[in-house]
This record gives sequence, C-alpha cells and structure tokens, in this order.
Amino acid sequence: MGYDRAITVFSPDGRLFQVEYAREAVKRGTTAVGLKAKDGVVLLVDKRLTSRLLEGGSVEKIFQIDEHIGAATSGLVADARILIDRGRVEAQINRIVYDEPIDVQTLAKRICDFKQAYTQIGGLRPFGTALLIGGVYNGGNYLVETDPSGALLEYKATAIGSGRTIVTEMLEETYDENITLEDAIILGLEALYKVTEGKIDRTTVDVGLAELEKKKFRIMSSDELEPYIERVKKKNEKK
Repeated sequence: MGYDRAITVFSPDGRLFQVEYAREAVKRGTTAVGLKAKDGVVLLVDKRLTSRLLEGGSVEKIFQIDEHIGAATSGLVADARILIDRGRVEAQINRIVYDEPIDVQTLAKRICDFKQAYTQIGGLRPFGTALLIGGVYNGGNYLVETDPSGALLEYKATAIGSGRTIVTEMLEETYDENITLEDAIILGLEALYKVTEGKIDRTTVDVGLAELEKKKFRIMSSDELEPYIERVKKKNEKK
C-alpha cells in the first residue's frame, strides 16, 4: 500500500501506480480519433453531452495550439487545458527565437517533457489526460499521441479514450494511407457512430482539420459538419 499513495514512486515490481491511474482516467474519457490523409490531418471527438440542457458549444475537446497545429483531448479536460496553454507558449517562444513555426514533433516532445516532470516531482500528480496532436509542417502531415507518462508515439491513424479498442480495430481494417481529407472525415465519423451506437449529431461531435495546402489548422463549424454526419447516418441506416 505504501506505493499506492499520492506520491509517485516505483513499487518493487517497477510500476508507477499513479501513472497507471492517470491512464485509467484517459480510458474513461470520451473517444477522440485522429487520421492522417494525403492532404492533411483530421481530428474528431465525441463530446458526450450528459444533459439536453447543456450547451454543446461550451464543451471544448479540440483546441488550436498554433496556426498549423491542433490537439484533441480525452480524460480530464481541465488538465488538458493546462497542457494546451503550455503548448501555445512553446509555439510562441519558437516563433520569437527562430522566426518560424514550430515543428509538430518538437512541440509534442516539449509537451511530453512537461508531462513527464509531473511523474517525478514529489507532491504532484500526473496529468490525467492524453492528447492527439495533429498538424502540418514543411510539406508533411503529423499525428502524435501523448501519454500521461510523458511518452509519445506517432501514428497514421489512432484513437484515445473509452472507444479506443473499437475504433482501432475498425481502422486497422479500413484505413488507407492514400485516403483524402474528406474521406478521412467520413471514416472518423463512422468510427464515432459505431462507438456511440449512432448517437452523433452536429452538437455532439467536433472536427478539426490541418490542411496541407493551406498550412493551417481549423475547427469545422456545425453547419459545415452537418452534411458529413447526415451522409454517415444514411449510410449506416441502409445496412
């Protein structure tokens, strides 16, 4: 029990229980999906509105970090906001020092360095959130997943949150590296449709796009997203 307290220390078998608990917080979070396309990167999240009285626009799960980078979160959103703010500061520091946008991989590593520090310092707890960081840089597309431990992995397509297993199995069967951004949006929405058992609409889903041609990241409006959701619903209703 001495290794299962608030302070993050190694147990005799080499485990960090507080980090494992932080990962459990991510597993209980809403599903976020990321896919690389040949012309960009798409991030999608299920906002899981718990009440019909809740304003969907007040639930933030996708954030813009820099002009060309965005992130989707799962787990404790309050923790995620701190990491997003840290990422924005790192992006601005890079612009001031080097007079150029920050590399997506460099930004992800700096955020992970910050997360890792919270697994070593006494009296602090790990961040109970994972991020999918997507962006475009120097003609390339990048999708990076960050872990509460501070580890990071780059993916072609992946998911975090409660629906990770279902989405990953689906993507392994259907994902194609030559997919277009528009088809990636549809595939991501189909994954969320499967996870939520069809309970998706313009208020419960957010989608962010990093477009290679424009070198910009943006969050799609509800009006822009609605036709894609209707296509997915009609497609699944015919099955």
